[in-house]
Amino acid sequence: QVHLVESGGGLVQPGGSLRLSCAATGETISTYAMAWVRQAPGKEREFVAALTWDGANTYYADSVLGRFTVSRDNAKNTVYLQMNSLEPEDTAVYFCARSKDGGTLHERYLEYWGQGTLVTVSS
Repeated sequence: QVHLVESGGGLVQPGGSLRLSCAATGETISTYAMAWVRQAPGKEREFVAALTWDGANTYYADSVLGRFTVSRDNAKNTVYLQMNSLEPEDTAVYFCARSKDGGTLHERYLEYWGQGTLVTVSS
């Protein structure tokens, strides 16, 4: 069974950048689509970004389009989320998740989740 561990969260000022990492152990994630989902206090969970197994296709929520970039290094069994121009509204716990197959980019089909990493955007 795959085990996902997120890292890279922390406190950053508005306008700043962070890069989140999601390292997988137990199984390879190289043949699966992967996603980032966030949960802000008092708000619904938001499907933020995702990419297919080969990175050829990606998805971004409108709220992060143009500011966030999802990528992966299959050799390292790791997925990344580069977050630029961060806003206070980006404050949330960010979760990494594995999809049911290599091409499905939809929150409904996420099967395995990490424990999350907290991102706080504040001055």
